[in-house]
Amino acid sequence: MSTLGAPSFALVTGAQVQQALHGREPEIADLVEAVYRLHGAGDSVNPPSYFLRFPDRPSSRIIALPASLGGPLRVDGLKWVSSFPENIRSGLPRASAVLILNDPETGYPFACLESSVISATRTASSAALAAGKLSAGRVRPTRVGFIGTGLIARYIHTHLTATGWEFEETGVHDLSTESAAGFRGYLERSGAPGKVAVHDSAESLIRASDLVVFATVAGEPHVHDPSWFGHHPLVLHVSLRDLAPEILLASANFVDDVEHCLKAETSPHLAERLTGSRDFIDGTLDDVLSGRVTVPTDRTVVFSPFGLGVLDLAVGRYVHDELARRGELHVVDGFFNELRRYG
Repeated sequence: MSTLGAPSFALVTGAQVQQALHGREPEIADLVEAVYRLHGAGDSVNPPSYFLRFPDRPSSRIIALPASLGGPLRVDGLKWVSSFPENIRSGLPRASAVLILNDPETGYPFACLESSVISATRTASSAALAAGKLSAGRVRPTRVGFIGTGLIARYIHTHLTATGWEFEETGVHDLSTESAAGFRGYLERSGAPGKVAVHDSAESLIRASDLVVFATVAGEPHVHDPSWFGHHPLVLHVSLRDLAPEILLASANFVDDVEHCLKAETSPHLAERLTGSRDFIDGTLDDVLSGRVTVPTDRTVVFSPFGLGVLDLAVGRYVHDELARRGELHVVDGFFNELRRYG
């Protein structure tokens, strides 16, 4: 990124993104924590996401996440991410995304990055960070269960194990037996210690796990019985729409950002509608990081992250700067053509 001379513009492929982030999970965890602290301190602009929906394709959507990050990570930009669940039938991933980074001095975009991996990375790193901070006062979970076994689940598992988590047992449940089998194969190939158990129901997995990860494409709650959580697990509710309001109301609830999370028919949004109040929200992850709130040890704890655009910006800039340091940026010569006001 440079504000001197003619603006440059780089294209960053998915392969480059993966190469720049591979093995950097601990560094990204530190970066994500720093961004949460900057956001909590008000050193960011993170307006509501805009949902583009289609009358003829009701299950699909494209979301715009504009954001601006201050502090030492200063950068502006936009993530444009699509969710087309029907892709899964043809073998394509559900989500695809690009990220545009803008120079905060001139406003010129200086990079476009393939962003499905960036999005998965920031989601997984956020989940792993939350797992560590929200479980700090309780017995550390040793039995993890994944409901939904796509790309996000794989990244969350990778970031958990790369940041020091070890599990005696990993549970797997997916409505697609093929997906469950594929995730089990990934777990076995990864060499992670412990037993792998495939469950035929969400109830069986939840009751067997003290850390539960929801990473589904559910559009409305499909888990309704609070008794399944009687052992008070830690729940990473990454897909946001799996849990009935009654489960949230019986739990301690933490989010990444209250205003963002309580909209768009998320489970917390439904709980607010049901009660007419936000009193069931115990705090944000930044509240926990800053010690403003204490996480209970005798209740189910649910973390529901809507996903902040500032996280995408930070990870995207990390990738851009790493590739620039290596001299591997693909700069598009002459991308900006009209640079003289009067010809």
